[in-house]
Amino acid sequence: MKIAFTTNDNVHINAHFGSAKAIDVYEISDEGYHFLETLSFGGELKEDGNEDKLVPKLKALEDCTIIYVTAIGGSAAARLIKKGVTPVKARSEQDEIKELLERLVQTLKGSPPPWLRKALQKQDRNFEDELEEDATV
Repeated sequence: MKIAFTTNDNVHINAHFGSAKAIDVYEISDEGYHFLETLSFGGELKEDGNEDKLVPKLKALEDCTIIYVTAIGGSAAARLIKKGVTPVKARSEQDEIKELLERLVQTLKGSPPPWLRKALQKQDRNFEDELEEDATV
């Protein structure tokens, strides 16, 4: 599964979702993880309630399962969840991406907590599931 991290330095989870200029994306499984790409965002990214700035980020994260952030607005969180991406707040801006990835790998080898199992189940959905859900709305 793909996991994303808002970051200002590519080491720590230290950026607010709305104002993040960079989001690092990793592939992770119970066998390990590897870096995929850094998504870069420009323009006016201040934490000002401008919802339009979120559109490119939401689109870029569509195939991610989880995104770790230091903070996120309620509207942005709701929009991510609607797209099947689970936002998770880091404990502090000192949390290191690699340390968290290593803990997640160990968690995936064992018994993941309920929130992570739920996020993983979303990843297993297929196109037909999505069509059924759209038809019931």
